[in-house]
Amino acid sequence: MLCPGPKRSITSLQLLTQLGLEHGLSLDHCLKGCDLTPLQLADPLQECDSQQELRLIANLIEALPAVTDLGLQAGLRYQLTTYGIWGYALLSSQSFRQAAETGLRYLDLTFALTRIHLSEDPELAHLHLTDSHLPAALQSFLVQRDAAAVLVIQRELTGAAVALSQVQLRMPAPADPQPFIQAFGLLPHFASDENRISFARTLLDAPLPRANPAMASLCEQQCQALLDKRRVRSGLAGQVRDRLLRTPGWLADMEQIAAELHLSSRTLRRRLKDQGSSFRQLQEEVRQTLAEELLSGSSLTQAQIAERLGYSEVSNFLHAFRRWKGQTPQQYRRHRSNA
Repeated sequence: MLCPGPKRSITSLQLLTQLGLEHGLSLDHCLKGCDLTPLQLADPLQECDSQQELRLIANLIEALPAVTDLGLQAGLRYQLTTYGIWGYALLSSQSFRQAAETGLRYLDLTFALTRIHLSEDPELAHLHLTDSHLPAALQSFLVQRDAAAVLVIQRELTGAAVALSQVQLRMPAPADPQPFIQAFGLLPHFASDENRISFARTLLDAPLPRANPAMASLCEQQCQALLDKRRVRSGLAGQVRDRLLRTPGWLADMEQIAAELHLSSRTLRRRLKDQGSSFRQLQEEVRQTLAEELLSGSSLTQAQIAERLGYSEVSNFLHAFRRWKGQTPQQYRRHRSNA
């Protein structure tokens, strides 16, 4: 089973769900087993892990077995702006080589689940998409998706479709190869030993039309900060946060969480600090998450929500919520209701 890894933006699941809906599937069918509510799916700030994404993809494949190019259809939806700051880092790169190096360095900020690396020979450059670590039933879809997404990125970076020299795919040849010819501009070699997209090496050093060195540097710094934050959430801090979320009516204190993790409170405090986090910070994040959920999906009063979040006074909850969201709980509830 694929390790969940760092948390990811919910955007990919939104795109995949939309694909399912366009093929006639219900929202409930798409999200079956994903441990994700429609409200969470619609929240642009929501994060998920790779297991949730794999579950959704499995739902699509199971429901649409006759659509052999389903992964291609998915991958063509991933435009550069879909990736947030990672996409802007690539757009402002000076050359395709710099964009590729930056993109692969921060690959964990993308939605790719294949492992991608770049190699070169005297004439050609090759992007290799390794899928052997992925569930066998999902490999074809994920290679199609990630390969198609690479082509979208290439086109948006250079302003034109890139002429590929060769495409190799490990998947068996489909009954109708036309969608693959249309996507890649040539007939891929199916049933190959690896997944590889090859193009002229000279393309790597071609200047990009929107190069901006200062912006590229700033974006890369933000990519590193975001990656560090997500990795923290996937380690010990993520375990603490998950345990706090399990008991929304009563937030455990640090001693209780430490005991669950078979650690002393002192060790827990030190290890969280080493990861750039703290128990108080995580507790605040959980309170904010639960407050937003309760205000959006329940009719509880502000006093009842404050009590559930462990505030002794409603005024303390109101002050904290305004600090989090820049508005009162009542304003937030009204806005979500109208949305």
